[in-house]
Amino acid sequence: MKEIYSTFRLGDMCAVYLLEGDTGTCGLTLLPWELKDRLTLEGWWNIEPVVQMKLLGDAYPDGFSHGHSMRNSATVTGLVFREQREERQGAVLRVTTVLEREGVEASHILEYTEGSLFTVQYTRLHSRREAEVGVEMISSYNLCAFSGLEPELRMEDLVLHRMQSKWSMEGKLESVPFLDLQLEPAWLRIGANSLRFGQVGSMPVRRYFPWMIAEDRKYGYGIGIQVCHPASWQMEVYNRDDRIALSGGLADREFGHWMKYLKKDQVFETPPAIITAACEDVDGISHRLTSAQRANLDKVPEVERTLPIIFNEYCTTWGNPSEENMLKIVDALRGRGITYCVIDAGWHIQNGSDWSDIGDWITNQKQFPNGLSHVARAMREAGMIPGLWYEMEVAGEASRIFREEEYLLHRDGFPLQTGHRRFLDMRKPRVREYLRERVTENLRQCGFGYLKVDYNDNIGIGCDGAESLGEGLRQNMAASQDFFRELRQELPDLVIENCSSGGHRTEPSMQALASMASFSDAHECNAIPVIAANVTRAILPAQSQIWAVLRRKDSEKRLYYSLSNTFLGRMCLSGDVCDLEEWQWRIAEEGMAFYKRCAPVIRNGRSFRQGPHVDSYNHLRGWQAVCRRGEDGAQMLVAAHSFEACGNVVEVQLPEAGGHWQISGEFHRKGISVELREDRLLLSAMEAYDGAVILLSC
Repeated sequence: MKEIYSTFRLGDMCAVYLLEGDTGTCGLTLLPWELKDRLTLEGWWNIEPVVQMKLLGDAYPDGFSHGHSMRNSATVTGLVFREQREERQGAVLRVTTVLEREGVEASHILEYTEGSLFTVQYTRLHSRREAEVGVEMISSYNLCAFSGLEPELRMEDLVLHRMQSKWSMEGKLESVPFLDLQLEPAWLRIGANSLRFGQVGSMPVRRYFPWMIAEDRKYGYGIGIQVCHPASWQMEVYNRDDRIALSGGLADREFGHWMKYLKKDQVFETPPAIITAACEDVDGISHRLTSAQRANLDKVPEVERTLPIIFNEYCTTWGNPSEENMLKIVDALRGRGITYCVIDAGWHIQNGSDWSDIGDWITNQKQFPNGLSHVARAMREAGMIPGLWYEMEVAGEASRIFREEEYLLHRDGFPLQTGHRRFLDMRKPRVREYLRERVTENLRQCGFGYLKVDYNDNIGIGCDGAESLGEGLRQNMAASQDFFRELRQELPDLVIENCSSGGHRTEPSMQALASMASFSDAHECNAIPVIAANVTRAILPAQSQIWAVLRRKDSEKRLYYSLSNTFLGRMCLSGDVCDLEEWQWRIAEEGMAFYKRCAPVIRNGRSFRQGPHVDSYNHLRGWQAVCRRGEDGAQMLVAAHSFEACGNVVEVQLPEAGGHWQISGEFHRKGISVELREDRLLLSAMEAYDGAVILLSC
């Protein structure tokens, strides 16, 4: 017998806890508040508990699912609902739902802050058994009864949205009907099917972002989920009856080689997940998810509040910085309105080798005869904050520490190596002390105020030193994040950039530890505006650093295209800055000045994306426009880009109809005309690979 146990209004959302009287199971579903009265308990389906878990020794799941899912094992069927507690502390509501199985207590926690657009959910395990307990799977969240607005499952109305990702092609949206995923119950409801996807290793954004939206197109609503974890993670979309269940969190034993043992009275807490439900489209739900990261902007150094402009020399020297060329760069940038000047990879190279000495972090005295501090002082004197690149969690094969095995991660007793890199064991006190000397103190003594942290390979399934390889990985990445926190504590004015071969770490828990992230390693390709728009579905534009590489050979059209890309996030310049002609600098400075006018909208606003679907990133066709409305509603930024076969006129539908908008600023090449017609913006004479940015006011 199914019944509603409790209901909580969470702003414009509704959390409904469901009780299965026959089994004692308590489950959870999340809905927009306006649809709560349409929820039905009728139909051929069972309530799932708020926690999915698997304990060692319990029977694995049936329904032909063992091997592709660990959900609904004997551990879950044995969970008994004990209690639900509601606590309010100021603006925060916390609902704790406690389940138990033979001395192991699983508490699911839902937190909601008044006025927010999302919930935070996680699970806490507490063992009271005398004997040690092995945990093979534990979810951060488990939502059942999707979509429960009619008695029967309407599979034809349901769509799964995921963000695909690969190097330099981050965030491509994949939208697949549930029918095409075979998430449809069989005639007798005994065969289960689960789509389990995720990422294994220390690059959490690889193949997929830890992000998904399940959409009900008939009723116009969706559930959006983002897992906050820097290591192996998984999400599952599960079906056995007339409802869909959504769960996820840590990658389990099957998917991520993870298992954890709990001693008596030991507590284990899962990584959190950000979850929302709304009658919105993909971009609207993405906005609600990323609004959880707004708190990051209040934790950055004061200099970051205005989204200052960055220069990074990587695409200038291509990994060969020196005192000589950096001082020339400083002179070229002096008085140009740039705040950060960053020395990228290569400052450490010894004896003319490649970058494989990373890990020792000894300045190349031939390239920097007066030391890094001399260049850093020159940057300060030119009015810029000096920055320095590190890949501090690894060791290259030419470094001394590469051979110091007591500092390194191991797997099966051997140093863990991928290509020419090994990985530091961030759990070890000696490693932390080493990094304090080589990273923290070097930054402090040389006067650097900006740190670019790179990370260019993947640990994979895990490492020795814990109950399982996956748990070793989890512990190591938690220790790595602790070092990020230590850096911020030791150097409170330090601006940290989160980079991992571009965007391989652009997930919420890493974004919370940095001022911004590199959006991608897409330095000069035509697809930059597409990738930049993709990424804003997962991280804030104010924390998404986008390359604008300026070349001496660039035409007026190319310069406007490159610079206009950066209005989708943070502006980062690179390229031939010492060789640009004055007319080229005028365009760059025009772009920088206009960017500063638009920065308040980029920092605080909501994005609306439109244009034809982009299939190939190497052969772009059509056009793209991102409209970003400022938080106060008084301004709107439109960043438009045209590709092959874009047509003569790009017509942008403004998201705020009847807003009485006026054009207050434009940034584009000569020959493009802009016209505002009520709630439409018309850009005429745009050619393939043009960029235009328009600022509207009302």
